[in-house]
Amino acid sequence: MKPLKAIIFDLDNTLLWDERSIDEAFQATCSLATDAAMVDAQALERAVRENSLELFTAMACYDFAKMIEVTHLEALWGRFDASRHPSFQALAQLTPDYQKRSWTQGLLQLGIDNEQLGETLAARFAQERRERPYVYASTFEVLNALQNKYELLLITNGAPDLQQEKIDSIPDLAAYFDHIVISGSFGRGKPDPTIFKHALQLLNRTAEETIMVGDNIETDIRGAIGVGMRNVWINHDQRPAPHELKPSYEVGALEELLLLPPIVRTESD
Repeated sequence: MKPLKAIIFDLDNTLLWDERSIDEAFQATCSLATDAAMVDAQALERAVRENSLELFTAMACYDFAKMIEVTHLEALWGRFDASRHPSFQALAQLTPDYQKRSWTQGLLQLGIDNEQLGETLAARFAQERRERPYVYASTFEVLNALQNKYELLLITNGAPDLQQEKIDSIPDLAAYFDHIVISGSFGRGKPDPTIFKHALQLLNRTAEETIMVGDNIETDIRGAIGVGMRNVWINHDQRPAPHELKPSYEVGALEELLLLPPIVRTESD
């Protein structure tokens, strides 16, 4: 097997702790709803999550959003107005009403008929999420350890403006990477093999010289396997891998990446 020359990183819940950002934004927003209407905060969060998913899958541009891996939770705070692509323009036009309806219907499910409060909560949730750009404690430790040993590429699924906003919200993150690939700009998302082949072309490396690191076994690991690339699954929740998807390596946290045989280099390497 060829020596490792390049590492491809996923972004959300690999380097950025997006789940924490979303969870805390919900907590802050639902607490406001409790103060305003005596609604149960946890019940409202469950209702909004359920309604937002249902509304999102019914949107006319859902198939496109799914292809590039824009999620219903991202649509709850994203703007999607930086692209001229017709599907992004449709998403940008539909999103404000989608956000408002998600919260309004969530309230209504709990017996609160208050459209104005729903609109207020929708705006507050977007604000609260933007104020919480978190990375994992070991993110920069790992990147600092690797940046002078390997070529690094970031590949992330999602809308160009939203993913770029996430990257820009963490000072100096982008500087670690030789290339950044966003599925909404490329036109296809992980696990489609074309986006992995595009990444390899940018690096001028073969799949055998490269390893993929990500938390999503269905996109990051499936996609890497599809092009014959070694891969590392960050299994935060210690879930069993599907029978047909066996990652090359499995770790429980990002910092464990530095202990893996392909990553550890000796003086003779």
